[in-house]
Amino acid sequence: MKVEKPTKQNNSRANTPKKGSPKKPKSNAVRTVLFWAAIGLLLIGVFSIGSPLGGQKTEDISYSDLKWAVDHGQVSKIVEQGATLKVTMDGQDKPTKISRLPAAELSDEQKIDMTKVKYESEAPDDTTDMIFGVLSIILPLGLIVVLFTFMMRGLQKQTNQSMGFGRSKAKLFGEDKKKVKFDEIAGNIEAKEDLFEVVDFLKHPKKFEEVGAKIPKGVLLVGPPGTGKTMLARAVAAEAGVSFFSISGSEFVEMFVGVGASRVRDLFEKAKKNAPCIIFIDEIDAVGRRRGSGMGGGHDEREQTLNQILVEMDGFEQGQNVIVLAATNRSDVLDPALLRPGRFDRRVNIILPERKDRLAILKVHFKGKPIDKSVDLDALAAKTAGSSGADLANIANESAIVAARHNRRIITGDDVTAAFEKVMIGPERKNKVMTEKDKKITAYHEAGHAVVGHVLPDSDPVHKVTIIPRGATGGVTWFLPPEDRAFTSIVEFKDILARAMGGRIAEEVVFGRENVTTGASSDLKHATSLAHDMITLEGMGSKLRDRAFHDEEGGLMFDRMTRERGYSDKTAEEIDNEINELLAEAVKRAREVLKANLALLDKLADELLKAETLDEDQVKEILKGAKLPAAAKLHA
Repeated sequence: MKVEKPTKQNNSRANTPKKGSPKKPKSNAVRTVLFWAAIGLLLIGVFSIGSPLGGQKTEDISYSDLKWAVDHGQVSKIVEQGATLKVTMDGQDKPTKISRLPAAELSDEQKIDMTKVKYESEAPDDTTDMIFGVLSIILPLGLIVVLFTFMMRGLQKQTNQSMGFGRSKAKLFGEDKKKVKFDEIAGNIEAKEDLFEVVDFLKHPKKFEEVGAKIPKGVLLVGPPGTGKTMLARAVAAEAGVSFFSISGSEFVEMFVGVGASRVRDLFEKAKKNAPCIIFIDEIDAVGRRRGSGMGGGHDEREQTLNQILVEMDGFEQGQNVIVLAATNRSDVLDPALLRPGRFDRRVNIILPERKDRLAILKVHFKGKPIDKSVDLDALAAKTAGSSGADLANIANESAIVAARHNRRIITGDDVTAAFEKVMIGPERKNKVMTEKDKKITAYHEAGHAVVGHVLPDSDPVHKVTIIPRGATGGVTWFLPPEDRAFTSIVEFKDILARAMGGRIAEEVVFGRENVTTGASSDLKHATSLAHDMITLEGMGSKLRDRAFHDEEGGLMFDRMTRERGYSDKTAEEIDNEINELLAEAVKRAREVLKANLALLDKLADELLKAETLDEDQVKEILKGAKLPAAAKLHA
């Protein structure tokens, strides 16, 4: 096989670092290792210099042994250098042994007969002693200086960290090349219209000042998670062509009192220097909660930070052209002083997208993705009622992932359907082992939901029924509304309660009351919560009609424990009775429907055991001829 050598141009490209890639700083640990390695090499060199034979391997020999070796002819040469004798053994070229002259006077018999060997005398070399003397002074001092330098660097880093503790951590996006414009954001037309005025304020402030209009100091973006609050804030900055400071509310709060307030001051000072600009505080409820609700009182760090925000927003002067945008999905817990005119002058509600907006959002997120003709985005928009923009983006991304997993280069309709179901109800768990008994119970349970929901006149139609475990459930019966709804009536709520009870009642009718399972736990929880909201929030009870009993959910745990309930114990008992009546009525209606359509219940369960999953058209075909008994009808 022919191997081509890389050209010089290719080599230069390979060795050239990528443009814009940050250089990796040397690690402190590597520097420390290199430092101590250098010290070790220096010491080795010193000891090699101090060796009498210049680093050659030597061996000590006593004076008496040396005399014996000379007398027996084993020594060829001795060189005397001061008090040191360098000995060259017989048959060797260089001295390999070292001996010392005794300090005491020796008799003639104890002295070595130098006539038997070649004997030379050299002047002692003082260089080694001098080097050792100098190094004995320099090395300790050098080590002390190095250790002192390391200690000072550590102290300097700690000082810099402590001095920078009160600095704002806001990120400046004014020079960001990737900017988002309003045209690139689908949906939320009303919210964008409100924010267009903010853009006009920043672009043409004099136009408003000439007629005596004051530039709004703050705009609060309120909406559910994933509706694009942060994206809209960045679009305002991009449209106005101004700097954009972004920070999270949690970044103000630290364990040290006063740090958050210091960061607020630093942030607003930076904003004034970069005016006109926008300060965007995401999740402002982390720092802007109602004061006096915690156990720390007015000295709580979070409240100190909120106080500083209030002062800074009041301190804005005309002509500063600094606007604060804040986002939250919990506006009910914010402090009233934060919401008054003069601080957050405007409130922009960002709602969940409607069908046409969902279609526009899906087109944005599927743009650039290869999709097949079988992909119907309009049908997908109709099925995703109640989904946020983030949910729709997730569906588009999951569709591409499913296609890639199956080694397809084009996203098909099946890929989109699989992604939609995965995002909405969880992934399939086909590997979960279920016994035949469990499968039969699950089939009747899901068939019970489907039959009750299909028969009741004000229930949403069945979209899909499956006994394949998904997410945390053993099976799923999925109901989808045919269109977006702004309101829900009492009869619709009662049909939802009845179909939620359909699974448990189907188990009871088929297998007996003593054999009901835990499969209905989530259904019971959902039904009880819905019934509670109908009575306490919507005023849909029979005795407590047109009254609301809202429990405040905001504030800390201590605040909720100490706050008095807005109704008496007798009223609380009546609320419980109303909830029990709603659930009992739902159970009765579900039982009547299932008893009247028992043959269709068995047929649907059998089909589920065979196919495991049935779609809307298959369910309609199986349940053709189902009837609504008179006992299950709602009477005024």
